[in-house]
Order: sequence, then C-alpha cells, then structure tokens
Amino acid sequence: MKVAVIGGYGPSLINFRGSMLRAMKSAGHEVYGIAPKDSQDVPEKLAAMGIEYIPASIKRTGMNPLRDAFTVYSLFRILQTVKPDVVLSYTIKPVIYGSLAAKLAGVPSIFSMITGLGYAFGKTEGKRALLFKLVKNMYRCGLAMNNGVMFQNPDDRNLFIELGIIGKNKPTFITNGSGVDLDHFCTLPVKHDHPVFLCISRLLREKGVREFAHASMHLKKKYPQAQFRLVGPHDPGPDSISEQTVEKWKAGGVEYIGPVDDVRDELEKCSVYVLPSYREGTPRSVLEAMSTGRPIVTTDTPGCRETVIDGDNGFLVPVKNVPALEAAMEKFITTPKLIRTMGGKSCDLATEKYDVNKVNATIMKAMGL
Repeated sequence: MKVAVIGGYGPSLINFRGSMLRAMKSAGHEVYGIAPKDSQDVPEKLAAMGIEYIPASIKRTGMNPLRDAFTVYSLFRILQTVKPDVVLSYTIKPVIYGSLAAKLAGVPSIFSMITGLGYAFGKTEGKRALLFKLVKNMYRCGLAMNNGVMFQNPDDRNLFIELGIIGKNKPTFITNGSGVDLDHFCTLPVKHDHPVFLCISRLLREKGVREFAHASMHLKKKYPQAQFRLVGPHDPGPDSISEQTVEKWKAGGVEYIGPVDDVRDELEKCSVYVLPSYREGTPRSVLEAMSTGRPIVTTDTPGCRETVIDGDNGFLVPVKNVPALEAAMEKFITTPKLIRTMGGKSCDLATEKYDVNKVNATIMKAMGL
C-alpha cells in the first residue's frame, strides 16, 4: 500500500516518527513523508530509510486564512499526485488541513493522531476563548473526514467526545504516546553522590518550566549540593519565556544548558527527571527518562499522569503547585535510596507499556497496515 504521513515540522519525521516510518517500510509499504522543509538533512535521512520526502507549504504557527488556504491546496496537489491508499496526519495544522486535502484528493483511508492539545486548549475563557472556539470547530471539520482518530492518552479522547469534536461512534485508538526505543535509551546507572534534577523542555510556560525553576531555586538555598538542570530551546510564540527570565533563574542556581542534539548525555548526568507540564499528549522526554531508569516527578494531568504510578516510579503533583513540586523533589534529596528503587520501576513500566515496537504495532493495526 501507499502510505503518506503528514507532519508540521520536518525533523519530527525523523525524531518522533522515524521508527514508525521504518516499521511501515519494513512491512512492505511504499511510504512518503510530507512536511515543510525546515531542515536540509531531513530528505537525506528519510532517503536512507527508504522513505520519499515531499516538501509542503505548512506554517506551524499563526493563522492566516490565505496562507492556510494555500496549505490545503499544496497538500491536495501532493496527494493528488502521489495517490496514497492511506494518509496519517499529526499536529494541529496537518490534522485539519491534511484531512481536508486528503478528502478532496479522494484518499480512501484517512487517519489523524492527536499528539497534544497545544496553546489553544490551555485556557478556554477570556481572550483565548475565541481561539479555542475557532480551533475546536476546525478540528471538528477536519476530523469529520477521518476513518479513525488516534490519541496518546484517554483524557484527550474523552475531551474530544465531550466537546463534540468527534462523535461517540467515531473509531478511536489509544497509542500510549509515540513510544520509546528501549535499545537507544537503555538503562544508565546513576553515578552521582548528590541528586541532580533535570527538566528537558521548550521554554514555554505551559510546560511547567517556571514551576520547575522556582522549586529548584528554593531547594538550592536549602541544599546547595543538589543540582538543577534545564535543557531546551527558547520557543517563539505567545507562551514563550523570555531570556531575561531565564537569566534570573540562572542567578538563583538553575543551570540552563540550552538545546542539545542528544539528550542521552543529559539523562546520564541526572538522577531524577522532572516535567511539571500543564497538559501533554504523552511527553516523549518522560518516556526517554523512564527507559534510562530515572524516577519521574510530573503533574497529575492528562498525558503526564499515565507515566507515573504515584509512589512507585515517582510522584504526581498538582498543576501549577510549586510547594507540592518542591516537596516531591525534596524526597529524593532526603531519601536518596528512592532514586534507584523508583528508577528501576520506571524502566519496568517503559518496557511494559511504552516500547516503541508495541506502539507502532498498535498504530499500524489501527490503519489496516
């Protein structure tokens, strides 16, 4: 079969969907990766996997009716030329516009993967109420074209049904995130005499980065031997955290590393992984940390709560609650034996639930591949 996978960011075809594309190719399918040309090496890397790359006009951020209409036209022309049997889209614009283009192009089977709800669903009142209403209706229109919709956690699926974005009879599937390569992110021994806390995230407020920084600065005053490391790029957009704010955090004892090419080096340096996000699809960084044998501190919120059995492989804390986050992190400082015992449980859970091979099998079965 011909399979077209549409993403809103070129490198994500490699970093987040690479193993899935390889699994589709290994099963004998003709696979196309469609995304903006964000990086020069994406076509070459996909070609090495036997995947044909096709550039598309998709702008990840902003809502410009003329530009978005051209996105639909661009995707329509591509799909009309390729004539795939199946289309799978992920992230908001490919899901909405890719589904519409696929329907117009006469693609027999159309699927979407909801990998997170993003900025528009962060607040549904005040100034963002109009954006929320618009995005909700656009999702409803796009997903109406779909034969099935995949979600990374049950909370997002239930919300889409509750909001009337999809009907109760629409076929849906839970994939347990994008999965994690257990061989690539193998267990790494903890080598530190003092606890090292790590958060890997784009610098966005709704990722809980502020809460991590504030809890870290409080703990640094009490336990100067502990380390608190923040890894990730600045991200443009209305939810971004300024460089000036990060400088204040650094002055308070938070080590800001910036973006890195391979997070395994940072995971090896840490003892505990922390992600106080407000909501996720399923946080990939948490799965990677679990696979390397790190205990997790994250929020009791959709997408995050599925990764932690509270008190077993880590701790769940309320969203936006710095004192609770600080208390959970402090337990690993005052009772360091928890690091190894809970880290081992994280590795077990990653193996049982989030193995990328199991996740890919679920996705392909849902699509009839």
